[in-house]
Amino acid sequence: MPEEPDPLSDSPPDPLRGRWPLAPSAEADWLTELCEDGSTGFMPPGLPDAVWVLNAMYEHEQGPRDVSYEEYHQARLADGNRERRVLGGVDIDAVGVVTGGDLGRAEHPGPGWRRLRWAELAERTGDPVVPEGMLPCYRCLPSARKDGSWPLGIVPPTEGSLDRETWNRLVTVLTAYSPAGPDTRCFAYYNPLMLGTYDFENLHVRAGRLGDAALLYDTDDADFSPSNLWAADRSWVLCTDYDLWATKVAGPPALIEALLADPELEALRLAWAT
Repeated sequence: MPEEPDPLSDSPPDPLRGRWPLAPSAEADWLTELCEDGSTGFMPPGLPDAVWVLNAMYEHEQGPRDVSYEEYHQARLADGNRERRVLGGVDIDAVGVVTGGDLGRAEHPGPGWRRLRWAELAERTGDPVVPEGMLPCYRCLPSARKDGSWPLGIVPPTEGSLDRETWNRLVTVLTAYSPAGPDTRCFAYYNPLMLGTYDFENLHVRAGRLGDAALLYDTDDADFSPSNLWAADRSWVLCTDYDLWATKVAGPPALIEALLADPELEALRLAWAT
């Protein structure tokens, strides 16, 4: 288990480590037994019900819709306004596409941008929100993109992390449907890919109150929301997989119905992934 910083050091106190101290890795053993692999997040079955909360995307009120991130990037290269991306001696711009997507935490882009619902974009393009048999990921809504690249006027969902607004609202709903409310005892797990440790033996688990869950979002340990958050009584558990654009929440039917009905969230059931 990773060691916490020396509390006697001169560095300022860290609220996260004070309210969400490291917990024994064994607290996640039940998830290992239930889900087996947690390398990208422990994906639970419906317990007894489940819903997918979709990461937010945004659209600029004035566009543009006809220029993709890749086209804009290539135009800047042609004008000499940007250096080519080289990784390991490979010219990424020659072999890859700038999609406009990102990995990790995200939040509302600011003035001029509005929330673009997946359902609205699906209706516009004719794509299903999530194709049958698929999970919410970069393969969804393909008709919205040009050769794999999003329009410059859209900020697509990020991968592997809830956006700040969705995280905060989800925590609010979880608090309302937990018997102890903000005092609900919880555990949070960050997968090794987020931490860059690749240590799959000593899982990074923290323990704290649901009312302090906002602190988990801005941890210096990872640029992601937690892979898993669950109530100590195991009445509900959420999973944000490292490779997906959504979070699965498993728990009692009343909680699931509340998430589906919440006007600030976009959630849906996937019959093939309950």
